Amino acid sequence: MLNLDEIKKPIAAELDTFEGKFKASMQSSVPLLDRITHYIVKRKGKQIRPMFVFFSASLCGGITEATHRGAALVELLHTATLVHDDVVDNSYERRGFFSINALWKNKIAVLVGDFLLSKGLLLSINNNDFELLKIVSEAVKQMSEGELLQIEKARRLDIDEEIYYEVIRQKTASLIASCCACGAASAGADAETVEKMRLFGEKVGIAFQIKDDLFDFGTDAIGKPLGIDIKEKKITLPLIYALNKSSRSERRRIINLVKNHNEEADKVSEIIDFVRQSGGMDYATKQMESYQDQAFNILKDLPAQSSRDALEQLVRFTTERKK
Repeated sequence: MLNLDEIKKPIAAELDTFEGKFKASMQSSVPLLDRITHYIVKRKGKQIRPMFVFFSASLCGGITEATHRGAALVELLHTATLVHDDVVDNSYERRGFFSINALWKNKIAVLVGDFLLSKGLLLSINNNDFELLKIVSEAVKQMSEGELLQIEKARRLDIDEEIYYEVIRQKTASLIASCCACGAASAGADAETVEKMRLFGEKVGIAFQIKDDLFDFGTDAIGKPLGIDIKEKKITLPLIYALNKSSRSERRRIINLVKNHNEEADKVSEIIDFVRQSGGMDYATKQMESYQDQAFNILKDLPAQSSRDALEQLVRFTTERKK
């Protein structure tokens, strides 16, 4: 498996500098807010989103101060949406840590999300980074629309492949697309190149989400229990394919299991077995690989250099990861 630390080596110094700037971008005169934002920074993830921003900038002209602000903007707005999501989902854990709402309750969590959103907006406006702000704001809009579309469709569990792809394009892929577009724009790339990088990120984001779907059914997952999406009544690509290949009566039976499993382990296991035996995982894996290949084909139109190779490795990491 690819090692993320090895992949990020060419931009390790930039990422270290970014961490300090990102922390500074959240500073407040309110001690409670400072405690909470310190907690957020302390439990940061793998830095995959900033890596997409920096490698995209490096490929399209070079990393600038605007690149650092673009990466911070993405992280601020994304973190704001995660804090709000945990309130909406009544979730008390994120990446193995307590969520903000678990520690400080919903009212404070919502206000912290609003604060992070405003800090992102001000960071861009104060530096005249209007193109970056437009790119990331469009992504946040799409993420909200995708979430609402999923909620609307999940009530009746009538999600087909076309709707599924629209949901994940908006919910997941739009954010990675904005990272790549921000990186390109921050390096002074022309509109055509920025759009190419946005489309590249979108393809990567779709592949990333399909990989996440596969974890639910037991493909190399480390740390993620099986059946989480099923328990939350989410219709994912392996399940959609399996349902489409089944008879009408079998389809009705499985949908009823999804709707009424009440988190009973035997019923969840029955759904997982049904998907595995119906070829749902093989189909989803092929679709994931197809979107990865589409992303690579977009990169081929750009000059061959170490940053392009690093982006390809980062894409492979997202589809070969274990969690």
